[in-house]
Amino acid sequence: MNITETSLPDVFRIHPHHVPDRRGTFHEAFRIDALSEAIGRKFEVQQVNFSVSRRNTLRGIHGSIKPYCQAKIVTCVRGAVLDAVVDLRIGSPTFGQFEVTYQDAASGITVYLAEGLGHGFLALTDDTCINYVCNAEYVHGSQIAVNPFDPEVGIPWDLDEEPTRSDRDAVAPPLAEVAASGNLVTYEECLAMMHGEAGLRGDRPTAASPGTPS
Repeated sequence: MNITETSLPDVFRIHPHHVPDRRGTFHEAFRIDALSEAIGRKFEVQQVNFSVSRRNTLRGIHGSIKPYCQAKIVTCVRGAVLDAVVDLRIGSPTFGQFEVTYQDAASGITVYLAEGLGHGFLALTDDTCINYVCNAEYVHGSQIAVNPFDPEVGIPWDLDEEPTRSDRDAVAPPLAEVAASGNLVTYEECLAMMHGEAGLRGDRPTAASPGTPS
């Protein structure tokens, strides 16, 4: 596999190597040792989620309020999506900037995003399935939504019709309003978590409910 940096700090793409034979193909989605070397820290799996979406469903942009942050490995395992990561870390040099990746099941391209980064995607096919591998358990009530059409962010979704969204996502505020709420994690806090220093993750309570739909 080939792991490459993106324009956003702490966001990586994983390009798998497909091995074909007469039965089909095989590939490693990711390896903990290779990923940990690339991101400069050990990634420990604590929760795995799946979401299934109809075509033209838009989920996100979703992040976490402090102190309940998660790093994620996001893979489209069926169908295709336009995947977007937005830097929601207060004080980050790339705060409010985004990275877009086309993902589909055939390519197996995967996106890794560290704590404090927001994520969303537009389903391009019916029955699209996304797999999330997380380094921390979800805590009920910890998710925050940002308007994916915020012009100050400017994600090019290239829609030709109104997308299907959750009621919460449909009324999500712009990034500036979310930032002013004081609920977003700072860039320095995220760096402390990534380098294993005492910080937010040590204060995490035990998850009391299953993950919410992303």
